[in-house]
Order: sequence, then C-alpha cells, then structure tokens
Amino acid sequence: MEQAKAIESGSVTRSVALGGPSQPEAAGAQGTTRRDFLKASTGVASAGVLGALNIGAYAGGSDILRVGMIGCGGRNNGAAVQALAADKGTRLTAMCDIFMDRVKAAREHIRKARGEQVVADDDHCFAGFDGYKHVIESSDVVVIANAAKFHPLQTLAAIQAGKHVFVEKPHGIDPAGMKTIQKAADLAKQKGLCLVSGLQSRYHTGYAETVQRVYDGAIGEIVSIEENFLRAPYVVIDRKPGLTELQWQCSTQYHFRWLSGDDVPQSLVHNLDRASWVLHNEVPVKCHGLGGRSSMTEPIYGDVFDHHSVIYECASGVRIYAFCRTTTGCYNESSSIILGAKGRADITACRITGETNWRWTGKCDPYQREHDLLFAAIRAGRPINNGDYMIPSTMTCIMGQISCYTGKEVTMEQIKQSDFFYPPRAEECRDDMEPPVKVDASGSYPVPVPGRTKLI
Repeated sequence: MEQAKAIESGSVTRSVALGGPSQPEAAGAQGTTRRDFLKASTGVASAGVLGALNIGAYAGGSDILRVGMIGCGGRNNGAAVQALAADKGTRLTAMCDIFMDRVKAAREHIRKARGEQVVADDDHCFAGFDGYKHVIESSDVVVIANAAKFHPLQTLAAIQAGKHVFVEKPHGIDPAGMKTIQKAADLAKQKGLCLVSGLQSRYHTGYAETVQRVYDGAIGEIVSIEENFLRAPYVVIDRKPGLTELQWQCSTQYHFRWLSGDDVPQSLVHNLDRASWVLHNEVPVKCHGLGGRSSMTEPIYGDVFDHHSVIYECASGVRIYAFCRTTTGCYNESSSIILGAKGRADITACRITGETNWRWTGKCDPYQREHDLLFAAIRAGRPINNGDYMIPSTMTCIMGQISCYTGKEVTMEQIKQSDFFYPPRAEECRDDMEPPVKVDASGSYPVPVPGRTKLI
C-alpha cells in the first residue's frame, strides 16, 4: 500500500522520530554521524516484533481500519481528521466525550473534512466518563486527546484490548499515572502494537535536521538550554448556564489541576522533550522551580498557576532553564534555544548561528506526519512505540510542576518512587461525583502554596 511504501522509503526524521534508547538505529545514539543518521532514516521500527500484527484483517476480516475518538475537543477533531487523511482505508466508527453535544458537533466537523470516511452513527456516540470503554470496543486504532488525567488509564485499556493508540501529550499528570502509562508502553511492545505520542516535534523533518547538525558538532559542546512557552491564558471559555460544577470543570479542563496537571506538563512538555532530544534523550536528575498565580485569579481561570520557572540539572552538567506563563498583556515567546561553545541552535526556527550558519527552508506538517507514519506502520506490520521518550519527557515536566507547587528541590528518583496522584483516581471518576476542588470564601479556587504545600 501507499503508506507501507512511505514508511519503507523513510525521511530525514525517521530514526529520531521513531527511535529511542532501545532502538540502535536511533540518531540519539552517541557518536552518530550525519551519514549514519540519513542511512538510518530509511529503516523501520524494531524487527523483533515484525509479523506480530494481523495485517489486513480488521473489522471482521476487511482491510478497513476502524478509528475511535476518545475526547471530542479541538485537538482531537484535528487528530481524527489527520488520522483519516493518513489512510484511505480508515473509517471513524466511534466517538466519546463528557458532553454529547460536543460529540455530535465533532462528528459534523470531521464529516465536512473527510466525508464518507465518517461512519459513526448515533449508537456509537457516547457521553460520560465511561464512554471510552465503548469506543475501544468499536475500534482498531484509538485516538486519545481529552483531559490528560485520563490518558494513562485509557491508553492502557486500549493496549490491553489489542488496539493501536495515538495519545496526545501530556501522557500523564502525576507519578502514579506515569507508572500506568509505562505499563501500557511495555505491553504495547509485547503485543506488537503501535503507541504514538502527540509530541509532534520528533516528527518534524526540519527540527530533526537541526538536531542532527547539533549532534554533528555545529554548535560545539552544549553549555545550556533555554526553553520558553510564554502566552496568554489557554482556551478560556465562559461558563454556560445550567452546568453543574463538575461539568463546568470538565468543559474547561486546562484550568484545573486534577484534570490537566497545570501548565508545565501541558505546555513545556514539548520544549522539554526537544531539550532531551538534543541531549541524546538524557533526562534531568533534579530541578527546582518557582511558580504562582499573580493576575489570573478569577474563577474562570480555575486553580492553576499563571507562571512557572524551572531550572533542571542533568548528570552531564547541562542546565535547562524552562519558562512558561499564561497571563494577558505580557511579552510572548515560544522557543527552544540550545547554547553551545561554538554557536546557537534555535530548534523551532530550524536555524544555527555562530561558527556555522545554516537554516532549513523546507516544509513539514508534523501533526499529519505522525499519523502518516502510524498508519503506515500498522499496514506494514512494523510497530512504532514512542514510549522511550514520551514517558521520560512527561516525567520531567511532572517533576518541575511539583517543584513549583511545593517550593522544594525535587529529584527524578523521587518522582519514580512516588505513588502520588491528584485525586480522585481516574478509574474512580463518575458522572454524578462531586469535583475535588470548589471555589473558596474568597471567590476563587484555592491553589498550592509553595513552602507549605506537600505532595511527595
């Protein structure tokens, strides 16, 4: 098939996008040359699981791949369209969200883009916290992009059911959730199933070329890294009349810690994944952070901080200075800047300056490309598993968020050993439950107090 041919031919990001510490062809291996990298780009995922998939036997013996959506917000609308565009044999067969009106609106939006590939009828549109179970039952490939609290539970459930998974970032919001997603990644490898991450930077051909030039010494030894994601408040919506407190919080999930994990996991996960990437997938050993809520205090902004600064320290001695902010009327910047002894690399600008001056001028849609490679891998029987980088990068963010909340230095070992979770547990959430946080006497939702709050 066309997709299988595409994955065989590869591209410049092939080894970086699909590789990891467990795959020897990855460009992240120490000492990789640019020639080795480009040669590896024509490779495929680990041969150890070839043939493990029942290729060409989906949906009752046909070659149709049934796609199911868990979450019907804007991000998953986009992901579903990209999934259907990636493979002509795909059909959107099932959908779920907390709100049925959002499911129906998403179905119409996607139908306008992909027409007859949308076959989900009313009986396969589900609402409520348990809707994901029905979607998994009705799908071969599950696309997950809802409140990040539920990503570990739903990913594991889909893998246990033998389904391929695309899951958006962040891949968890607390240490307990990350243990669940690790189980899912390990099980996917055992079963020969694809697990693709929404950390789309790894699928951007220009970013990969820039990273490879850093590997090749274009900026010399890396001295430090600066990561910025500074912007206005994200997805702010008015509260609709008639919503219960639980429904309201679910409708604006980015602004509640128990659903989203706050802005370091939500926003800086892309930045910190790129930082790890240029460091050959090295993960910081510890961090200390500063954060709080300065101006976004009205109830519409929930119980998250509006600014964070985290300094990460790697065993190699490199420090990563990471900043995110969600306030109005302030300077904005989104960047990943690698400072070296001989120059500087701007990863998202695909540019290197200093002793070497270079800029990538190509075009790439990494959001589409990650789905193109996912479905090509399914068709070819050569599974992709992004667990080797998506899990450490998410854990790095959780470590930083907890440091900001508590005001304490936090180590990666503490995160690995901790069973902390934001209550309630994902599997305990019910449509009629009371939310874990409510407006206090001041008229705002309470937030953590650095120096007083204890989490791990």
